[in-house]
Amino acid sequence: MKLELLSKGEQTSQNEIISKLRDLIILKNLEPGDKMPSERMLSEKFEVSRSNVREAIQLLEFYGLLKSKPQSGTFVADIGQIAMNGMIDDILRLEDPDFKSLVETRIMFELKTVSLAAERRTEEHLKLMEKALDAYKKKVINGEKAVQEDLLFHLAIAQASGNSTMNKLMLMITPNIITNFEKYHVCDAGMSQRGIVEHEAIYEAIKEQNVDKAREKMKVHFSALYQYCYNAKK
Repeated sequence: MKLELLSKGEQTSQNEIISKLRDLIILKNLEPGDKMPSERMLSEKFEVSRSNVREAIQLLEFYGLLKSKPQSGTFVADIGQIAMNGMIDDILRLEDPDFKSLVETRIMFELKTVSLAAERRTEEHLKLMEKALDAYKKKVINGEKAVQEDLLFHLAIAQASGNSTMNKLMLMITPNIITNFEKYHVCDAGMSQRGIVEHEAIYEAIKEQNVDKAREKMKVHFSALYQYCYNAKK
């Protein structure tokens, strides 16, 4: 699993592609259930990379405006044009969340995902968590930055929750979390060393399938993060 950060320019580019997708739907008078042009065709028409087109489509799919069907393509969702225009306007007006709001949102999600993970985790999920945990520990012990490895461990927990919506939401906010973690040096020495112990405690609780313990260990883990976030914004 690899995490990619969107630069400010890439974010602007994505909004431009979303606007062009909306214009295309209006121009071609596409209705619910109608098929969208292929990623290749859209890439050529908009003069952007296919990966940028794919990211914009995935975002609109997340918001329920488009639907992708394997081996079939992408289709306009069952929503009227007026509602679609309004929702896309709202998407384009979304501002980058500040550090505190990101942390608060993450805590809210992860207290739920860790509870579900403890209940639903499989052996494969445990292996994924253990791999991310080992990678995190190795970097911290070597004195290297471990922001991405930290987040990969938490994303593995979200995946183990079995809730695809929460997993997608975690994936959406993760790039901004990484940017802010690096900006405020959240994973510097003291916090990182403490993170090893806390991550191990969370992992063991999930492994034991102890829902209450997993939630409590996550609360302990986030108490330091929230306090750090609060002090960083003063």
